[in-house]
Amino acid sequence: MQNGQSLQREILTLIEKNAKLTAKEIAVYLGAEESAVSAEIAALEKARVICGYGTLINWELTDDESLTALIEVKVTPARGKGFSSIAERIYSFDEVKSVYLMSGGYDLAVIIEGKSLKDISMFVSDKLSPLESVLSTATHFVLKKYKDHGVVFGGREQGDERMIVSP
Repeated sequence: MQNGQSLQREILTLIEKNAKLTAKEIAVYLGAEESAVSAEIAALEKARVICGYGTLINWELTDDESLTALIEVKVTPARGKGFSSIAERIYSFDEVKSVYLMSGGYDLAVIIEGKSLKDISMFVSDKLSPLESVLSTATHFVLKKYKDHGVVFGGREQGDERMIVSP
């Protein structure tokens, strides 16, 4: 059996790839006791190492119309609080799916979803840009997802990928 750190890492790796795995299935896979796996998962949830469980959906294969945008945001950090206070204000909006502090040419990367180009432009002009710490924004629209969270979308069919050679 693994030590605590190793068991923790193995559990996290497995559920990151498939959140539907049960504690019993994980225990069998790792050769551990189900009770130990359940206790470790509960401790990881309590410590907020495991922050939630989600499903990765290829929305392009549904009738639902939505648009994803990545917005580069330059901000003035708040005295004594750095970037955290402005990041909190931004991630509190329902449209915002992710906020990342970045190195390089801009400070925050904000990923949002909207029903249309107009929804996203209204978010930027009415909610994001007016925030007093925001200096500038640059919006980029996602045209097609090829891979997200390690999952390939719409790739080639699985099977024989060898080149056909004929005499």
